[in-house]
Amino acid sequence: MPRIIREADIAWEGTVSRGSGVVTASSSGAFELPVTIASRVGDPDGKTSPEELLAAAHASCFVTSLGSELHRAGAPAERVDVHCTITMDEVEGKGHLIVHSAIAARVVAPNATREILDAATKAADEGCPLSALIRASATVTVNATLEGGT
Repeated sequence: MPRIIREADIAWEGTVSRGSGVVTASSSGAFELPVTIASRVGDPDGKTSPEELLAAAHASCFVTSLGSELHRAGAPAERVDVHCTITMDEVEGKGHLIVHSAIAARVVAPNATREILDAATKAADEGCPLSALIRASATVTVNATLEGGT
């Protein structure tokens, strides 16, 4: 696989507490999303946060990894739904840190067995670069359920 580089930009106006910004996917142009401090610590009110973006990134990374592993195992998925929950908490002496990422996957794969899904899930987690990145300072849990398998 070639080296992959992606970029994002944010422009922020005002103070941290009363200002706001717009984060942009500068590599692809796929999104421009509003960000505020309130969206991090309180009601998102239609704005995103770094933690929500991390959840989206981890879910996206995992879903492509799991799809590839199922295909490699001869049990390609018809559909994979992944939900990721990022938890940030105050850690004594360190401040606020990401402490956990929980992946919940629902897989529709007619040729899969529970054993195939379990092996693919483990390999997908091990092969997902964002799982590795998060695991360097937090915990990652993965739970996958199979629908329509054998």
